[in-house]
Amino acid sequence: MDPVTVMNLLFDLVIFLLGLFVYKGRKSVLALWVAVAFCLFAISYALTIAGVGSSLILIPIRALGYLSVIVGLLLQRTH
Repeated sequence: MDPVTVMNLLFDLVIFLLGLFVYKGRKSVLALWVAVAFCLFAISYALTIAGVGSSLILIPIRALGYLSVIVGLLLQRTH
């Protein structure tokens, strides 16, 4: 098990939980989209650790994560 992958998974989970916490307190749409993105990143790292992460699975999941951040930032910009 690669320690860098495990570290990334742990940080992604922390950011996911913090994003949910901020959303709950401030109703920040950006925080919610960031939480969704880091949840997707955490899923991709969990799949990698479990040994089922092929490029066909990981690329779309991570791309959706990046798109979630982009959507959140665009929505924040319009408010």
